[in-house]
Amino acid sequence: MLTVEWSLTSGWEKPNIKPLENLSLHPASSSLHYAVEPRGETEENLVPMVWLNEYTLFEGMKAYRGVDGKIRLFRPTLNMDRMLRSAARATLPCFDKEELLECIRKLVEVEKEWVPHSTSASLYIRPTLIGTEPSLGVKKPTKALLYVILSPVGPYFASGSFNPVSLWADPKYVRAWKGGTGDCKLGGNYGSSIYAQREAIELGCQQVLWLYGEDHQITEVGTMNLFLYWENEDGEEELATPPLDGIILPGVTRQSILELARKWGEFKVSERYITMSDLTAALEENRVKEMFGAGTACVVCPISKILYKGKNLHIPTMENGPQLATRFLNQLTDIQYGREDSEWTLLVS
Repeated sequence: MLTVEWSLTSGWEKPNIKPLENLSLHPASSSLHYAVEPRGETEENLVPMVWLNEYTLFEGMKAYRGVDGKIRLFRPTLNMDRMLRSAARATLPCFDKEELLECIRKLVEVEKEWVPHSTSASLYIRPTLIGTEPSLGVKKPTKALLYVILSPVGPYFASGSFNPVSLWADPKYVRAWKGGTGDCKLGGNYGSSIYAQREAIELGCQQVLWLYGEDHQITEVGTMNLFLYWENEDGEEELATPPLDGIILPGVTRQSILELARKWGEFKVSERYITMSDLTAALEENRVKEMFGAGTACVVCPISKILYKGKNLHIPTMENGPQLATRFLNQLTDIQYGREDSEWTLLVS
């Protein structure tokens, strides 16, 4: 693991790579008390209690061992950019993005034997930044700890096949709201979603489709960004995803898919609002082709069903291949595992 301590008086200390060990924290450390802090309602139609994360943030990255034996990171500068934005929002100390990335590269280089010798597995990298000031006051912390831990991970789909997921969509729970922290990778955004996820499973669904507002805007799916490939209201072939308006996490895979699609130039690519009314109308008119989530864990994940207002909406993703989702999966993994040269990767060794 990698650890770097920070204090208001001394700034960032020297980075330290060492064997994985337990953290020793004062029981009054700010991250233990205010990582998930209850707040009141912000809008009339939001859930009765929502959450704001204060002193805990993280990133999710992977190292891949390519077909040529070389180890690569995928677009890690985007993770550093996002982590720095999250730190500013959480009033945690800012850091030098290039220096942190070099520390992570060195850590992976030291622990390179933990990177699986497989093109269906990878080494998960979890940079984390927490407030450690030993004080019960709700304030900007004067001490913090940045650490990075590693873990080998296998394929997202255990069976090895491209399995679709079912979603539960209900506006009584929201993932994020305007003026909140939905566009940052803060721990509280995830901890507060577990209750809704449990209810989705009880209803026979695998993930939550997060809705927002009175018009039930589609925002994210589980912890992934969402894409809809359809024939839009104007009869255009379109790949659409919700815009970065403050409640959507700017995912690295999301950005990569948008850039690839725009480079191909074969259909319209839009960052636009999509409501459940838009989706249900399109399903009734047979205009939906594919729907999928996108993120670091799975790359892309097809969607086959949405439970909404007591009815199961069938999404014909698998009947259509899914040609587009598979194309994105293949090109992105080709880049990650070195089958295709790309400026999106950073060589570790």
